Amino acid sequence: MDFDAIDLAILTTLQRDGRISNASLAETVGLSPSACSRRLDHLEKSGAIRGYHARVSNSTLGHTMTAIVHISLSGQFQKTLRDFEEAVKRCPNVLVCYLMSGEYDYILRVAAKDLADYERIHRDWLSALPHVVKINSSFALREIIDRPNVGIDPSLA
Repeated sequence: MDFDAIDLAILTTLQRDGRISNASLAETVGLSPSACSRRLDHLEKSGAIRGYHARVSNSTLGHTMTAIVHISLSGQFQKTLRDFEEAVKRCPNVLVCYLMSGEYDYILRVAAKDLADYERIHRDWLSALPHVVKINSSFALREIIDRPNVGIDPSLA
């Protein structure tokens, strides 16, 4: 998708403050409110903006442990991958799941309250996922950075 400087300014501003009013956004990027609204609508419909949400702290909700889980499946057949992906989407503690190249088929980021809670998640959810032959779990000791988005490069305009 081609972005101009105004599109990039809109995206940058929304990354900093997703609750900004259209009038304030328009003023910030140098457009009239109606022109800004049209641009915003276009960015949403094109998929450049995937949604608006609050970033809720997992630790505030009692999930103070993060596990990085590597999963190997019994094969790479389309049905095997589809079965796994449909099942992992139902796991409430799985925050992120990536299909990978390399040694493991998937990498998951899992939130747990503590080690006992992770044991429950491992037993009741991860081990029950279809076609899983190997699970390798590592535990994050401290979060250094957690960006919701990549910085927007103004040279894209």
